Amino acid sequence: MKYFALACDYDGTLALNGRVNDETIAALKRVQNSGRKLILVTGRELEPLTQVFPRLDLFDRVVAENGALLYRPATREEKLLCSSPSEELVALLNQRGVAPLSVGRCIVATWTPHETTVLEAIHELGLELQVIFNKGAVMVLPSGVNKAFGLTAALSELGFSPHNVVGIGDAENDHAFLSLCECSAAVANALPKVKETADFVTRGDHGVGVIELIGQLLATDLSELEAKLARHQILLGTRPDGQEFHLPPFGISFLIAGTSGGGKSTLATGFLERLAEQGYQFCIIDPEGDYQNFDGVVVLGDSKRPPTTQEVVQLLEQPQQNAIINLLGIALEHRPAFFDELFPALLELRTRTGRPHWIVIDETHHLLPASWEPSATLVPQELHGLVLITVHPEHVAPPILNQVDLILAIGEAPQQTIRAFCEVGGETVPSLPVVKLQPGDAIAWSRRPPVEPFWFRSVPPRSEHQRHIRKYAEGEMTHDRVFYFRGPEGKLNLKAQNLMIFTQIAEGVDDETWQYHLQRGDYSRWFRQAVKDEELAVETEAIEQNENLSAQQSRALIKERIETRYTKPA
Repeated sequence: MKYFALACDYDGTLALNGRVNDETIAALKRVQNSGRKLILVTGRELEPLTQVFPRLDLFDRVVAENGALLYRPATREEKLLCSSPSEELVALLNQRGVAPLSVGRCIVATWTPHETTVLEAIHELGLELQVIFNKGAVMVLPSGVNKAFGLTAALSELGFSPHNVVGIGDAENDHAFLSLCECSAAVANALPKVKETADFVTRGDHGVGVIELIGQLLATDLSELEAKLARHQILLGTRPDGQEFHLPPFGISFLIAGTSGGGKSTLATGFLERLAEQGYQFCIIDPEGDYQNFDGVVVLGDSKRPPTTQEVVQLLEQPQQNAIINLLGIALEHRPAFFDELFPALLELRTRTGRPHWIVIDETHHLLPASWEPSATLVPQELHGLVLITVHPEHVAPPILNQVDLILAIGEAPQQTIRAFCEVGGETVPSLPVVKLQPGDAIAWSRRPPVEPFWFRSVPPRSEHQRHIRKYAEGEMTHDRVFYFRGPEGKLNLKAQNLMIFTQIAEGVDDETWQYHLQRGDYSRWFRQAVKDEELAVETEAIEQNENLSAQQSRALIKERIETRYTKPA
């Protein structure tokens, strides 16, 4: 389910001549029964509203006074979202004969043609207030307070993102909250400009139009409107003809796969940055510490303290908060078990709230290996909003690979990557473009819907992705990247899982063992191939080739290079 809440204006939308008919009330009850939330967003003051519409109990929250007051019908609690009206302004308006004049908890309201008098009074008193129009109504509120402001507060309390809300309205003051919602609708009687900017215009007016929208919401979750929501799509790159390549923010899972060092993390980071810019929530499962420098995202766990499922869910309960789950503090052999606990908790949160919108699983072949056999309840038939990142798609559990709609192949051998994916599911390998991929290039192949593979150049992330700093300094590297001090006769088997352990072991091994690996170029080779640090590898090669250095001197120089790049503060 995509839409977890319906936000409705009152006058001119739910209500005709101030009243809501029984048919519209019955439709609102059907929304309730579907498990969705109802939010009323109105310019009216609360007390007069309750007199004409006693069924506020249908709503989980009421945003009144055009965004200034939040009401919880279940407990009858009120919460002011801004300051009270200016007594000086009210006195001056009364003095100048503005009538009718209504003064609420936060709002001051009148009708045209008094808007000029109101603006002059605000200017004369030097107040930071705004005037908002609602057809003939003239509403005065603190700057920045509008229906979107109030709806944001309501959604925050309920734990929902605006991206999981559909809104419906009719007038000028509805623009703000409708533009906040993922999908906006206007009733047939709405003002022309409201209908022009809405994603959907009902055939019926007032409550009949609301009933129409509710019928489609409950029948299809408004899937038929997806094509009209292109403004939410996420830019991924540019095709050879200059056409932009976008991904929809809902309803798709994709795989980023390719050779090590080919730019998988960079491609993913660019995508996630643009998700964050548009307010979609994501959670990154980060086994190797590749995403620790992501701006504005909370990192849970480090090399010394493993994260817990409880703290992950507690953090993600906040709709605007993104999370990186660092697994460096969990031993390699225990990570799949931790993921088996975490993944169902994330899916349960998504079932309740629609969030996190995206779950990113880096090094997927480690967390979801081919031997992984989930229960049918854990992995539903359609599981969207996954980003799988791996070097080896053939080593990923087939039930997870089957969720992939799109493959993004990068690195030196994209044809082999796509072929490996196809072999797992017994699929026919598609005809692939013959291109040599440069850094930032990728081949995209859509399985659902089927589209011929094509080349594109990805949009780089704004900030340079600082790869692997903490992982290689302090974390536990995968077994295929570990360095072993074995010595000339292979008698030793000293395992260095990261650079700190490497320097510690280097200080303790005998000179013969140290020199053996030095002369073979093993240190620079490890830095280049496993640590993926070309600069460190080049510096180390120069040390390895300097025959005038003693074992003690070469040790000290290599240690100094490592500490400068990885362990000393910037």
